[in-house]
Amino acid sequence: MTWFMFAFLTALSVAVHDTCVKKWFSHLSAYEMFVFPLLYSLPLCAISLLFISVPCLDRIFYITFLISLPFNAIPFFMYITAIKISPLSLTVPYLAFTPVFMIGTGYLMLNEVPDIWGIAGIGAVCVGSYVLNIDLKNRSFSGPLRAVFKETGSWMMLIVSFVFSISAVLGKVAILHSSVLFFQMSFFAVLNLMIIVVFLLFGKIRLKTFVAYPVKGMVAGVLFYCHIIFHGYGIAMTKAAYMMSIKRLSIVFGVIFGGLVFHEENFLMRFLGAMLMFAGAVVILLMAG
Repeated sequence: MTWFMFAFLTALSVAVHDTCVKKWFSHLSAYEMFVFPLLYSLPLCAISLLFISVPCLDRIFYITFLISLPFNAIPFFMYITAIKISPLSLTVPYLAFTPVFMIGTGYLMLNEVPDIWGIAGIGAVCVGSYVLNIDLKNRSFSGPLRAVFKETGSWMMLIVSFVFSISAVLGKVAILHSSVLFFQMSFFAVLNLMIIVVFLLFGKIRLKTFVAYPVKGMVAGVLFYCHIIFHGYGIAMTKAAYMMSIKRLSIVFGVIFGGLVFHEENFLMRFLGAMLMFAGAVVILLMAG
């Protein structure tokens, strides 16, 4: 039950973070929106390392740490590109495929095998995410599915989902060979700094932009910092695919916040999709082993 609480809090923190970033920084470029929480969470990660004891680190930790950097950075770039060139409704659903892919990557790298109930719950979460994005107004039941063959952003997001299934498992391997807090804080301190420097070098962001919104930036940074901690503890306590399935409930919270904050439409299909995702989460919590 403890792992579920951390996974649930991860989903909630992701949804609140995304809502705040969209509401406060949507007038900025996609790159600047993306960097706000990275920049403001960077000092929190760095300062936290001063109070965390360094565990005994082996060769596997260093290898997975280094490999995890490109496996986290590259899909972030692809994610930004995907949502810039294609509609959200044709890209976001594919993120729910991450726990499906993790059935395979989790087995190969962690020897984790979900049981039949776990697979059923993961499937319900995936299908629910798809239903969330069906547009009844245009009667496009197969829109997101067909888009993967003709929409660049859709197949890019499917690749992102697959790469995340590898990076999440790599992260768990590194945690098992160190500690939750040490890996999460050290890894995201390095990753955040690396992404910020690359964006600066390529002229994608301007530092003066981030000075203009210090309070909002700090809130976004704290939310991302909480996401990092909750994710680490959640994935360390259960099968990686289970944790990522519950984390994808952030899509449900996003729908709720989207309706409350941005007055988004298509409530019926979003409600049905949310119920499917919640049903999958309940199956994983109560029946999966």
